[in-house]
Amino acid sequence: MPPIIAQNIFHGFDFPRGGSYNRRKGEDYLFLHTVMSDMFETLFGSKTRARLLRLFILNPEKSYTTEEISEKAILLRSPLLREARQLVRINFLIEKTKSGKPFFSVNPNFPFFAELRTLFVRPDSSVYESMFKKIQAVGDVRLLLVSGIFLNYQKSKADMILVVNNPSRSKLKAAIGYVEAEVGREIRFVLMNSEELQYRLNMMDRFLMEFLENPMREIVNKVPELKRFVAGLRR
Repeated sequence: MPPIIAQNIFHGFDFPRGGSYNRRKGEDYLFLHTVMSDMFETLFGSKTRARLLRLFILNPEKSYTTEEISEKAILLRSPLLREARQLVRINFLIEKTKSGKPFFSVNPNFPFFAELRTLFVRPDSSVYESMFKKIQAVGDVRLLLVSGIFLNYQKSKADMILVVNNPSRSKLKAAIGYVEAEVGREIRFVLMNSEELQYRLNMMDRFLMEFLENPMREIVNKVPELKRFVAGLRR
């Protein structure tokens, strides 16, 4: 790779001085490969780091204190601060101090930022399946539908519809917090029981109809008539 291209791709990185870019072509490639390997190892080296990446990539306009990161990503403050500063080292995060507190925000000019955003906006389906097991443990879950952030469908007015009878409020709060930490954003969800779902279906509730007509995915469906109902809406 010609040196000038290398400098453009890694603009903002601290490369070794003293003629590093005057090496032979093969050595240049090896040098850049080493830098990139170190960068990707830093990016994807731990679950803590993955949650930090997701939080900042999906909320690029925000800055957070360690306390806010800990609450939103469900991470211990000590390791998250260490991981955050590793990401500062490779210029993925920017650290500033206000009133004696460190604040972190994402560097939108980071190489591969767009590619990383695509990766985290549309993760593998197995990631979601693991997350939704937490939701299914909150009670007698009859229906779990997702859209919005889970399908990268920005027009949706909700990310999740959850129909559950006799839910445990503490388990529900913990499960939603876990999923929000995994996806890196707050979830807009609607909670109801079977009786309310039936009432909304009978009334052709506008919000529910729009949700069912638009892109959505069934995670749990123990409401047999719903499939026929949705099929009728989409004719």
